[in-house]
Amino acid sequence: MKKLAIALSLCMPAFAQAQTDPSDWAEVLESAKGQTVYWNAWGGSTTTNDFIAWVGKRVEEDFGVTLEHVKLTDTADAVTRVISEKEAGKDTGGAIDLIWINGANFASMKEAGLLYGPFAEQLPNWAFVDTNGKTVQTDFTVPTDGYESPWAMAQVVFMYDTADISEPLTSMDAIRVWAEANPGRFTFPQPPDFLGTTFLKQALVSLTDDPQRLAEPVSDADYDTVTEPLWAYIETLTPNLWRGGEVYPQTGPAQLQLIADNEIDLAISFSPGEATAAIANGQLPDTVRTSVLDGGTLGNASFVAIPYNSSATEGAMVVANFLLSSEAQLRAQDPAILGYGTVLDMDALSEPDRAAFDALELGIATLTPSELGAVLPEPHPSWMTRIAEDWTARYGAN
Repeated sequence: MKKLAIALSLCMPAFAQAQTDPSDWAEVLESAKGQTVYWNAWGGSTTTNDFIAWVGKRVEEDFGVTLEHVKLTDTADAVTRVISEKEAGKDTGGAIDLIWINGANFASMKEAGLLYGPFAEQLPNWAFVDTNGKTVQTDFTVPTDGYESPWAMAQVVFMYDTADISEPLTSMDAIRVWAEANPGRFTFPQPPDFLGTTFLKQALVSLTDDPQRLAEPVSDADYDTVTEPLWAYIETLTPNLWRGGEVYPQTGPAQLQLIADNEIDLAISFSPGEATAAIANGQLPDTVRTSVLDGGTLGNASFVAIPYNSSATEGAMVVANFLLSSEAQLRAQDPAILGYGTVLDMDALSEPDRAAFDALELGIATLTPSELGAVLPEPHPSWMTRIAEDWTARYGAN
């Protein structure tokens, strides 16, 4: 990550204006026909991969755009590719057309001028996006300014097996106390895995006395003071984790498998509908439910962005716009498919589309929007990078 940051700092701001005016949608559609869009996206989930394949089928049917899913294990790999092309002077004809991007990588690419746009708020389906109730115009506190388009909402929940845990654990301290009484029955993916780092961020946000400080970039001047409650908590929790905290699942799906194998009873998820979807496809027992913390849990939107040197800018915008359609959003929210939260404003939809969302069964393990409670903002992306590095230095060598 440090090498990536250095490389980004060496990139001069790039020419990132539209070749086709995003507001001229008829021209965008015409230019997109016949283009192949290489979408670099995490490939670690079968259900997500299937959804992306369905998106590809639909955009080819309706718009003549071919979508190729380039499966990643780490979004930084796509960022590194764009940087390499920039350094080689390949300012057009790049290998990547669309990236499922996270906050830290978005902040770095935006600052280095490696993104195309702005385009997101000129997409036709942007008119249906909930810009008042959902965090779709900031990403880990960084304004998106139209350089990335949202396509799903996520919020931290904890999956627990009611066969072993009778009542939900609604605070970080309750999790610690339960883990002490039930050693070896909880773990989280190993940072810097995204979900593992999310657990660290959730603990930091829940335990700090000054959450507003986390909205600003990390600083050596007060890093130790701000994170002291987090590391004190982790130090107490670690000996009571699965396998004594000596080994961690490498990914979210691997963590899910540990519940399925009855090796753990509690796991973190960033998808309120993941447990229901996993129950529906036989991955989890039907005794699993989800809960949140009394003080709220972290939430954010998933975004797609277009590199400045994309070979299929118009096709990528067509895909981004389709992801905002009621059709795609409804399918993504269906717990039998993905169970992701929608970014759309129900009041902005047509009556038939709103009725379709109302009729959607959320499933036995999915909390209603009111039950999900308060959504806490993500810390500035620099905190994620720093605490993941710090955790690795403290515990990652075990």
